[in-house]
Amino acid sequence: MSARNRELLNLIVVGMITVAGFASVYIARQAEVSSASLSYAGIFLGLYLVAHIVTRICVPNADPYLLPMAGLLTAIGVTEIYRLNPDDAFRQGMWIVVGVALFSFVLFVLRRDYRRLESYKYLFGLTALVLLLLPALPKIGTTVNGARLWVDLGPLQFQPGEFAKIMLIVFLAGYLREKREVLAQGRPKDLGPLLVIWGGAMLVLFQTNDLGSGLLYFGVFLAMLYVATARLTYVAIGGVLFVAGAVGVYQVVGRVQERVSIWLDPWSDPHRDGYQIIQSLYSIANGGYPGTGLGQGTFSTTGGDPLIPYLNTDFIYSALAQELGLIGACALLLVYMLFVARGFRIALLTEDGFSKLAAVGLTFTFALQTFIIVGGILRLIPLTGITLPFVSYGGSSVVANFVLLAGLLLISHRANSLSPQTERGS
Repeated sequence: MSARNRELLNLIVVGMITVAGFASVYIARQAEVSSASLSYAGIFLGLYLVAHIVTRICVPNADPYLLPMAGLLTAIGVTEIYRLNPDDAFRQGMWIVVGVALFSFVLFVLRRDYRRLESYKYLFGLTALVLLLLPALPKIGTTVNGARLWVDLGPLQFQPGEFAKIMLIVFLAGYLREKREVLAQGRPKDLGPLLVIWGGAMLVLFQTNDLGSGLLYFGVFLAMLYVATARLTYVAIGGVLFVAGAVGVYQVVGRVQERVSIWLDPWSDPHRDGYQIIQSLYSIANGGYPGTGLGQGTFSTTGGDPLIPYLNTDFIYSALAQELGLIGACALLLVYMLFVARGFRIALLTEDGFSKLAAVGLTFTFALQTFIIVGGILRLIPLTGITLPFVSYGGSSVVANFVLLAGLLLISHRANSLSPQTERGS
């Protein structure tokens, strides 16, 4: 069976799972069996079939499993969001349409040779910097849930950082490919780029009041720097610099202090600062091993007030863990692990430095973002406002992740096309 036919078969399976999920939620909400769930699932499957056709035309040799896994994650997300708030599910569906459209546009425009982006690496780096600074501007920058990550332009509100990370990866892939031999020598004067990126990460942390954003940007840089130079020394120095910088910011930024305090002991103030994370942990525990079932979880009081604020964005993993149980929550994380494994496999198959670094950067940012949000919910690290890729409610995150997916498929197509001895897309 060809790679694209395997992709199509997997998408059909995802469509069947979506039908079952929507039917379960619809029955739980409406207490009746209806064909509406089939309609929702049919629209969703049709949208991904469009993405499949574009993939078949533009990148026929690309990995056949990434798109179905992205489809499964978005299906799980939309189903759970519909269960929590049907209006939000409709808006999320519209953003998925925008994401698939941009995904198709990127594949079509860059289908011949995406490596030409390397020639514009400094433009991408400058644009990423501008996007990261936008939330700090008066009038358009807004603070949501304590973090200044948003830009409000009238009817449009988005997180520029979601797109900045993609552009930063393109810049770093081009820059590190060009300078890796010099950086690999490990001379003290070559630490300049490390210090500049570290300073930028600290600036983002200070500006946004969000430890997770600074960790994400700096972590991606360290991962790509290690792949480019194979020197663990840079990773060790970078880790020490980040911890030192984070401690310094902790001393002067009250929001960061609050997040760390909640992480260390949320029960010290269970009715105010620690309320959200405590209710999240109760939600996860309530699911047990099998879960309560889709549509059967308890997320509001008898008066209709939400038990967990920002449930469909920051804490959607808690909702899924309650309704799908430990088994379902682990299965969800397994899908993320498989996505990351396929991404790193693509990086291993590529031969040119720019493609390898770009694949590592795109995959690592996906993995690290997942770890940061899930780790925060499970109290492994301080909680942040980063979204769970493809699952959480939020247009900026969904659209940016579709661009990330397109990038991995472009790199995979080129790698498999140049390696005829390898089973294409296997």
